[in-house]
Amino acid sequence: MISESEIDRIVSGKEGIKEVRAIIYARVSSSDQKKDLERQIEYLIQYCSAKGYKVVNVLSDIASGLKANRRGLLRLFNYVVNREVDVVVITYKDRITRFGFEYLEYFFKQYGVRIEVIYGEEPKDTYQELVEDLLAIVTSFAGKLYGMRSHKKKRLVQGFRQLLQEVEKND
Repeated sequence: MISESEIDRIVSGKEGIKEVRAIIYARVSSSDQKKDLERQIEYLIQYCSAKGYKVVNVLSDIASGLKANRRGLLRLFNYVVNREVDVVVITYKDRITRFGFEYLEYFFKQYGVRIEVIYGEEPKDTYQELVEDLLAIVTSFAGKLYGMRSHKKKRLVQGFRQLLQEVEKND
């Protein structure tokens, strides 16, 4: 005696086809880019649907791509190490990290997870995000050199901001 569901499975041709579990990850640098975050998520959901992926969760962050302790990113790591996902879907490489994408890709691969990048290169209008990331680097290093609350750190960061503004005006 063969169950009706087993017959349906065999007849539909889905025999042996493994469901692909996907996590969508989207990120923007600042809260004034929330609409872009929503567009990223909407597009990634449509993309996963078209590919036949089962979306396990949609994770997002509003933070610099340099920041390592982003809530959504840390949750993503948990999904990966617990082997609850097969693919991580992102729009651009720099949505998951500004630097070291290859390290993350290698780490995920150790758990059988691949990162699927929808687009090759980020559009060229990312100047503001790059400036914010550069400021984050300067702030972090200045804080390590002088202490996070020191006046030297604050002066250095303020001077760097002014320099960036002058460069932008001259472009």
